[in-house]
Amino acid sequence: MNRGTLARIAAAAVLAAATALAAQAQSRKDSVVLGMVLEPAPGLDPTTMAAAAIGEVVHMNVLEGLTKINLDGSITPLLAESWSVDADGRVYTFKLRKGVKFHDGEPFDAGDVKFSFERAKAPGSTNKAKKAVFDNISRIETPDPATVILVLNNPDGNFPFRMGENTAVILDPKSAATAATQPVGTGPFVFQEWKRGSSITLVKNGAYRDAAKIRMKRVTFRFINDPAAQVAALLAGDIDAMPRFGDTQSLARLRADGRFAVETGSTTGETIVAINNRRKPLDDLRVRKAIAAAIDRKAVIDGAMDGLGTPIGSHMVPSEAGYVDFTAQAKYNPERAKALLEEAGIATPLNLTLTLPPPVYARKGGEIVAAQLAKVGINAKIENVEWAQWLAGPFKGNFDLTIVSHVEPLDIDRYANPQFYWGYDSKAFQDLFKRYNESTDRKTRLKLLGDMQKRVFDDQVNVWMFVLPQTAVWRKPLKGVWSSSPIFANDLSALAW
Repeated sequence: MNRGTLARIAAAAVLAAATALAAQAQSRKDSVVLGMVLEPAPGLDPTTMAAAAIGEVVHMNVLEGLTKINLDGSITPLLAESWSVDADGRVYTFKLRKGVKFHDGEPFDAGDVKFSFERAKAPGSTNKAKKAVFDNISRIETPDPATVILVLNNPDGNFPFRMGENTAVILDPKSAATAATQPVGTGPFVFQEWKRGSSITLVKNGAYRDAAKIRMKRVTFRFINDPAAQVAALLAGDIDAMPRFGDTQSLARLRADGRFAVETGSTTGETIVAINNRRKPLDDLRVRKAIAAAIDRKAVIDGAMDGLGTPIGSHMVPSEAGYVDFTAQAKYNPERAKALLEEAGIATPLNLTLTLPPPVYARKGGEIVAAQLAKVGINAKIENVEWAQWLAGPFKGNFDLTIVSHVEPLDIDRYANPQFYWGYDSKAFQDLFKRYNESTDRKTRLKLLGDMQKRVFDDQVNVWMFVLPQTAVWRKPLKGVWSSSPIFANDLSALAW
């Protein structure tokens, strides 16, 4: 068989495969399979657990909040039909939708909002927005079943946005206790099945208030953290879309394949080398500054992200109001790193552990970071862990260094919490944050945001590397896939073939 014949056979095979996949997509009008990098862990209740992957599955789909944050960052009504705020910015009145029911048939009303927020405020609550949002609610009034009045201790101009985050979804008292394994909400999709380590399946809520607008009857999330496996799953038709595709080196191949749409957008994710400020010698500012000076952001972006990623020097991203660019002051300087270690009395090599969760930015980026640290006398032993292990280890404060993207918007408030996993306890920062919360003047708030960024930069709490980009890949007949993430979510109500 000559080369020409072999080429024609290969071309015919490719055409047949493409035709079969196109036919498959055309015949499947009411179901979709989405790929995810991380499996939600340890459960599916975003009000008590930290993983952003939880929101990717349940937020706005199974569980809803008072407001909705859209792809463009705008805020629109969801369980609330409307809201108003008094002149001093402390009293928010939400008018709720009537006739809404939870998936188990229980009616939704103001009492459910009161229950959910009091649960979030309670001592011992693990809601990650507790300190910044729910502890600021001084009183919750429910004058009638369709009205909720939230009285704040201090004004919060971001409050409607906060009510659209996954930490503020509304649960029913009768099913809240089992939300981690069997979430029951008011959303357009009902939780059906979780095959641990493999997939989660949601089905359409036929009783949803806008059920006629929901095109998908079944949505399956498949967990694929290996980059090569993500590509293989797309090419084989095992998944229809990967909203947060991890293998940047395969993008050119997928862009050249006529079956797929590829789009790169933005997130609010600060990708950082987190430093355990509680541990010696990392509690020494000079050591933290040495680690920062030893890391070449551009080399990490080029090597781990194929050039996709915007450098940052503190804990905000350029798309957020109040962002200050500290990258000029955060230059790569290995000689300064060596001098700082010597000044701190550190005998090299300094042995540390660098714990890496599964995403490519962490695993590939971690190899580059470890090599850079080695050049200045820091031996960073790499420890690869699964996502559940990361949540049970570094996120509980058991680590030296780790690489992770913090994707929640406006999350500089985490530095006001001394119990947060990196262990930063600064009264100066806490005072700035208190003044920020108490201020209603936009110019003052923006200045205070800049002051907070400078404070954590000066204290070199962590090493801020780059904004996490988002690249979405999907089959061209599919519409509605998010290619940017103002919040980490997938709005399944927008999907259609």
